Amino acid sequence: MSPTQKDYIYAYRGLYRALLHAVQYAKPARYMGRNMLRDEFRKGNPKTFDQGRIDNTIKFLNLAAKETGLEHKLVKNLLRATQGKTSYADTFEEKQHDTLRQNYRDA
Repeated sequence: MSPTQKDYIYAYRGLYRALLHAVQYAKPARYMGRNMLRDEFRKGNPKTFDQGRIDNTIKFLNLAAKETGLEHKLVKNLLRATQGKTSYADTFEEKQHDTLRQNYRDA
């Protein structure tokens, strides 16, 4: 049975809510996690939707929220690694944009 639009919404909300609890609403982590979820749900293939995997991920995030054990450290490090990659990409694009703007002014 293929998932419906409602299934996608429930999955996204459940994952996002569990993620917020896991990172304890910390500002940089919650935005990075939200952006990761958005990208995956927007670009993801509907054929790969698996409710069992989503349920397991929510359980994992709930364990990360309960105590600062292995699960919490994994979530924290995953988001830190993602933050480093996107911030580098953002600064690279900004540098290119500034260079183009400077070249336009000089011309």
